[in-house]
Amino acid sequence: MLSLSVFFKYVAVMALVTYFLRALPFVLVKKKITNVYIRSFLEYIPYGVLAAMTFPAVFTSAGGLVPSLAGVAVALVLAWKKKSLLTVAIGAVAGAALLTVIPQIFC
Repeated sequence: MLSLSVFFKYVAVMALVTYFLRALPFVLVKKKITNVYIRSFLEYIPYGVLAAMTFPAVFTSAGGLVPSLAGVAVALVLAWKKKSLLTVAIGAVAGAALLTVIPQIFC
């Protein structure tokens, strides 16, 4: 069992590392970045990191590959049709849930 003092030491170290990594660019880069390619790269980093963290979990979230692929397919179709984020999320969950429930009903 982790003691409370050790837990707070871990939290403090994580906070310092996170702060250091976020403050470092402000210290190193003094002037505004005007290069179009670097600016576009920096603008897309959050989307790339979010996709890299989320995408692998999509294929294991529904309990199997087939329901997960159904949810992804529904989400892609709804997103392609420019539906809202809430509609895409609900549609993906419904698609995965249907393919999880339907075999249990008929078998």
